[in-house]
Amino acid sequence: MSMRRLFVLGVLVSVIVTLASLNVSDDPDDDVTDSDMVYEFDEGLLVERGSIEEADGSVQYDFYRDTCPEAGAIVWRTMKQIVFDHKNSTAQLLRLLFHDCFIEGCDASILLDDSSGNRSAERQAIPNKTLKGFNFIDAIKEELEKACPGVVSCADIVVLATRDGIALSGGPFFPVLTGRRDGIQSFFDKAMAEIPRPDGNISETLRLFALRGFSERETVALLGGHNIGHFSCEFIQTRLSNFMGTGQPDTTIPSDFLEVMRRTCSERNISSADDGGDAPSPMRARRLREFTKSMTYQDLSTSISSGPGFDAHYYQSLLRGRGLLFSDQQLMAYNKTAEVVKEYGLDDGKTFRLDFARAMIKLSAFGVLTGSRGEVRLTCSMLN
Repeated sequence: MSMRRLFVLGVLVSVIVTLASLNVSDDPDDDVTDSDMVYEFDEGLLVERGSIEEADGSVQYDFYRDTCPEAGAIVWRTMKQIVFDHKNSTAQLLRLLFHDCFIEGCDASILLDDSSGNRSAERQAIPNKTLKGFNFIDAIKEELEKACPGVVSCADIVVLATRDGIALSGGPFFPVLTGRRDGIQSFFDKAMAEIPRPDGNISETLRLFALRGFSERETVALLGGHNIGHFSCEFIQTRLSNFMGTGQPDTTIPSDFLEVMRRTCSERNISSADDGGDAPSPMRARRLREFTKSMTYQDLSTSISSGPGFDAHYYQSLLRGRGLLFSDQQLMAYNKTAEVVKEYGLDDGKTFRLDFARAMIKLSAFGVLTGSRGEVRLTCSMLN
């Protein structure tokens, strides 16, 4: 059997085991061990061979096994503490990974500061100004540099940290390949033009994903990452009062949900909910407030406030016309994507979790730099 076949077989075995539910201790001081992981085997959790071979052997499973064998455990331990201390950290990292990988691949270019001062860094592009989670990547990098100086790339940290955060937040635990190198360029113009917009229609959203090799089903699965975290009122404000420049609200929003959104995103509530956070000025993220405890999770649109689970609630919200972002609700405007939404929304979340894991494996292997390309940054926000 060739080395390539052995590699694929090894990863497939890993996928069979680790794509199941991951149950871990709530104690952030607990080390990760095999006993932390409780697996429920299901033959449906196989990932297709094609998705595993996406990187054509240029990245590997357990790339740091010789140079930094504790890398995975260090990331996991640090993420347990981060998730314990910062409940929205997983959503922030998931968005950070998406914005990085979607523009010229998973190369950590999104982490680069604007060293020239001319506001040309990718991080300064308008779609990226509300990104958070940079401090979490820096914290993990600091721990890894203590153990293995100059070995683990920032690009790999983004992927590993996000994967672990998803698992720690109740999502699927899935294997990711490692060995990415960090980019030495920033892509401001592409970030301005090619990050999917929250007010984008279904045709534009599908076009942008298709350019990167994602099918309609994979697109719907990846957007399910909106299951977790909070959204900024500024992303939906025009839907509530001046949709598409009409001076009227979006007529596709159910009237009762429109009232809920208006109350939540009133100017008074926006001001009180704006914690500044670590989002760059002047576009600070204005968080939607939590609803009163008298309302159940099932009664809410997950787009406004997610619970601890990582399942089908996002899609159930879309089926009821209660998507927060226009681009989310647009998944119901096209027959093929609407059928996928229905499939995800009408089962127990297992189908979505499997498809999401597959799509994340594919996304995390998109456009990676390996070999002599790029570098391994010593500080994630600046070139060596």
